[in-house]
Amino acid sequence: MAFVLSAERRAILDSLRPRYPNAKALTIPLLHICQEQEGWCSPEVIDFVAQELGVTGAHVQGVVTFYTMFLKEKPGKRVLWVCRTLSCELCGAKELQEHIEKHLGIHAGQTTTDGEFTLLKAECLAACGQGPMIQLDDDFFENLTNESVEAVIERAKKSSPKAAGKWSSLYLRGEKE
Repeated sequence: MAFVLSAERRAILDSLRPRYPNAKALTIPLLHICQEQEGWCSPEVIDFVAQELGVTGAHVQGVVTFYTMFLKEKPGKRVLWVCRTLSCELCGAKELQEHIEKHLGIHAGQTTTDGEFTLLKAECLAACGQGPMIQLDDDFFENLTNESVEAVIERAKKSSPKAAGKWSSLYLRGEKE
């Protein structure tokens, strides 16, 4: 089935067009908007972006595979990123990741059997002085221990995932400035 933007996201895309010198420059913003709607950059999203911007599918695929923030496989309801950059690594990120893997029963790059969590490794989550840290959906948790990360995960299990809206709201905020 072909991917189609919702009316709200179509309006965001239309508001962005005048702010970019050429359509190709919209590749990253449009991928964010599509991923926010679809949950990942499916082959249908890649085809849609290529057609919408008049660029090749290879260009869009190259962007998706280069940037780690674009998900190439359908994730669970919640995406948990473990920061594995050097400063977090020195604070115990590897051990924290291993603890999360045992707690969830999966390895990095996998999704739990119930489809609730996808665990991924991030190169940097920009909290170099507060490691180890994770990003769970759009929320950041710093200075974690095995016990505190378990508490974060257990709280998340008891609550509904937040509706995605991060990128659309950022692009709209930029429009209003």
